[in-house]
Amino acid sequence: MRVELKKFGEILVSRPAGREAYLAMSAYLTKGLPKDEVIEIDFSDVKVLTPSWADEVITKIARDFKNVKLVNTANPTVRATLKILSEYSGLKL
Repeated sequence: MRVELKKFGEILVSRPAGREAYLAMSAYLTKGLPKDEVIEIDFSDVKVLTPSWADEVITKIARDFKNVKLVNTANPTVRATLKILSEYSGLKL
Protein backbone atom coordinates (compact mmCIF):
# COMPACT_ATOMS: atom_id res chain seq x y z
CA MET A 1 0.00 0.00 0.00
CA ARG A 2 1.38 3.40 -1.00
CA VAL A 3 0.25 6.45 0.96
CA GLU A 4 0.85 9.69 -0.95
CA LEU A 5 1.00 12.48 1.59
CA LYS A 6 0.54 15.14 -1.10
CA LYS A 7 -3.15 14.18 -1.06
CA PHE A 8 -3.27 15.91 2.34
CA GLY A 9 -1.54 19.05 1.05
CA GLU A 10 1.92 20.42 0.32
CA ILE A 11 2.25 22.07 3.73
CA LEU A 12 1.60 19.57 6.51
CA VAL A 13 1.45 21.39 9.83
CA SER A 14 -0.37 21.16 13.16
CA ARG A 15 -1.31 18.29 15.38
CA PRO A 16 -5.09 18.61 14.73
CA ALA A 17 -4.55 18.45 10.95
CA GLY A 18 -2.31 15.41 11.37
CA ARG A 19 -4.86 13.71 13.59
CA GLU A 20 -7.53 14.31 10.95
CA ALA A 21 -5.26 12.92 8.22
CA TYR A 22 -4.50 9.81 10.28
CA LEU A 23 -8.18 9.18 10.93
CA ALA A 24 -8.93 9.51 7.22
CA MET A 25 -6.12 7.08 6.37
CA SER A 26 -7.34 4.63 8.99
CA ALA A 27 -10.89 4.74 7.69
CA TYR A 28 -10.21 4.65 3.95
CA LEU A 29 -6.65 3.58 3.10
CA THR A 30 -5.33 1.20 5.71
CA LYS A 31 -8.54 -0.24 7.18
CA GLY A 32 -8.48 -4.02 7.18
CA LEU A 33 -4.90 -4.35 5.96
CA PRO A 34 -2.81 -7.03 7.65
CA LYS A 35 -0.27 -5.76 10.19
CA ASP A 36 2.59 -7.14 8.08
CA GLU A 37 1.49 -5.25 4.93
CA VAL A 38 4.25 -3.07 3.48
CA ILE A 39 3.19 0.56 3.82
CA GLU A 40 5.11 3.03 1.64
CA ILE A 41 4.76 6.61 2.79
CA ASP A 42 5.55 8.89 -0.14
CA PHE A 43 6.71 12.43 0.64
CA SER A 44 6.93 13.65 -2.96
CA ASP A 45 5.58 17.19 -3.46
CA VAL A 46 5.49 17.83 0.31
CA LYS A 47 7.08 21.24 0.85
CA VAL A 48 6.78 21.54 4.64
CA LEU A 49 6.41 18.79 7.23
CA THR A 50 6.31 19.63 10.92
CA PRO A 51 7.05 17.25 13.78
CA SER A 52 3.56 17.68 15.27
CA TRP A 53 1.79 16.63 12.03
CA ALA A 54 4.23 13.79 11.43
CA ASP A 55 3.89 12.52 15.00
CA GLU A 56 0.13 12.19 14.53
CA VAL A 57 0.52 10.34 11.22
CA ILE A 58 3.92 8.71 10.73
CA THR A 59 4.40 7.57 14.33
CA LYS A 60 0.93 6.03 14.48
CA ILE A 61 1.27 4.26 11.14
CA ALA A 62 4.67 2.92 12.21
CA ARG A 63 3.05 1.56 15.38
CA ASP A 64 0.13 0.06 13.45
CA PHE A 65 2.20 -1.71 10.79
CA LYS A 66 5.46 -3.67 10.99
CA ASN A 67 6.83 -2.79 7.52
CA VAL A 68 6.82 0.95 6.92
CA LYS A 69 9.00 2.33 4.14
CA LEU A 70 9.59 6.06 3.67
CA VAL A 71 10.19 7.24 0.09
CA ASN A 72 11.06 10.58 -1.53
CA THR A 73 12.43 12.08 1.67
CA ALA A 74 14.96 14.48 0.11
CA ASN A 75 13.17 17.65 1.24
CA PRO A 76 15.10 19.27 4.13
CA THR A 77 12.02 19.77 6.32
CA VAL A 78 11.01 16.15 5.79
CA ARG A 79 14.51 14.94 6.70
CA ALA A 80 14.69 17.15 9.80
CA THR A 81 11.25 16.09 10.99
CA LEU A 82 11.97 12.39 10.47
CA LYS A 83 15.20 12.77 12.43
CA ILE A 84 13.31 14.39 15.31
CA LEU A 85 10.66 11.65 15.23
CA SER A 86 13.18 8.84 15.34
CA GLU A 87 15.06 10.51 18.21
CA TYR A 88 12.03 11.23 20.38
CA SER A 89 9.54 8.51 19.52
CA GLY A 90 12.00 5.64 19.69
CA LEU A 91 10.76 4.32 16.36
CA LYS A 92 13.11 3.11 13.68
CA LEU A 93 12.13 5.22 10.69
